[in-house]
Amino acid sequence: MLRFIVRRLLQAVLVMFIVSVLLFAWLRSLPGGPVDSLLGERATPATRAALSKTLGLDQPLPVQYWHFLSNAVHGNFGTSTQVQSGTDAMELFLQRLPATVELSFFAIIIALVTAIPLGYFAAKRHGGLLDTGSVVLSLVGVAVPVFFLAFVLKYIFAIELHWLPVAGRQSPDLDATRVTNFYVLDGLLTREYDASWDAIKHLVLPAIALASIPFAVIFRITRASVLEVLNEDYVRTAESKGLSARIIRGRHVLRNALLPVVTTIGLQVGGLLTGAVLTETVFAYPGLGDALAQAFSQRDYSVLQVLITMAAIGYVLVNLLVDVAYAIIDPRIRTR
Repeated sequence: MLRFIVRRLLQAVLVMFIVSVLLFAWLRSLPGGPVDSLLGERATPATRAALSKTLGLDQPLPVQYWHFLSNAVHGNFGTSTQVQSGTDAMELFLQRLPATVELSFFAIIIALVTAIPLGYFAAKRHGGLLDTGSVVLSLVGVAVPVFFLAFVLKYIFAIELHWLPVAGRQSPDLDATRVTNFYVLDGLLTREYDASWDAIKHLVLPAIALASIPFAVIFRITRASVLEVLNEDYVRTAESKGLSARIIRGRHVLRNALLPVVTTIGLQVGGLLTGAVLTETVFAYPGLGDALAQAFSQRDYSVLQVLITMAAIGYVLVNLLVDVAYAIIDPRIRTR
C-alpha cells in the first residue's frame, strides 16, 4: 500500500510541475501582462520598463520561471491590485477559502445523499416509473446551465416566495462570533445556533444549484454500475443461496458497484470550483469562485496565480485520496 501511495505522490508532483509551466506561460501571454494590470492608464514607456525590471520581467524566461516557482513554493504570489487592492494574494485566498469549502461540502453532500440511493433503486426497478423519472431528472441536471438554475431558484424561493435569503453568506445584521470562518461550524462551536441556522439558509439555494451536475453524473454512473453488477453471476448465486437482501445489497452489489462511483465523486469534487464561479456570482457569495471571476474580468494577475495554483493542488489532492480509497475498496488496484 505504501508503495502505491508513493507512486501516486510522484505522479502528483509531475502534474503540478506541468500545471506550473502552463500557468506561467499563460499569464505571460495575456494582453497587457502584469505591468499594464499594475500601472493601468498611468503606463508610460519609462514606467513600464522600470516596473518590468522590478518584477524581473526583463530577464530570460527560464530565470523568470525559476523565480515564479520559488515564490509559489513559499506562498508568495504578490499583492492583489483589483479584487481586494493592497491585500496579499495568499491572504485573500485564505480569507475566501472557507466560504467555498463550506458551499462545496453542502453541495456534494446533497448530490451524494440523493444520487447514490436514487441510482441504486432506479437500477433495481429498471424500466419502471422511478427509473424513467430519475433518468429524465438527471438529464435536466446535465442540460440546464448552473447559472440559469441558480437564477431560477433565486427568483422563485428568494424573491417571489421569500423563503430563503437572496444573497451573501449570513445576514449582515447578525452579530456572530468568528472562530474558523466556517459560519455553520462557528455557530455550533460558540453555541450561537441562530447564526448556524442563518448560514445554512444562505447555503441552501447556491448548494442546490452547485449540486445539480454532480448529482446527475453520480446518479447515472451509480445506476449503470448497479445494473451491470446485478447481472453478474455471483449476485445470482447469492440470491439462489437464499441470502438476505441486505447482505446481497451491501456485500455483493454496492461494494462492487461503488468502484467507478468513487472515481466519479473525486472528479466531481475536484471540479466544483468551476460551478462555484457561476453560482457564487449569482448569489453574491464571497468565495473563491467570486474572486476568480473578478480576477479574470479585472486582470488581477496575482489573484489569478494563487487561485489557479491552489485549485490545481486541490484537484490533485482529491484525486490522490480517491486513488487511495479505490485501492482500499479493491486491493487489486495496488498491483497495477
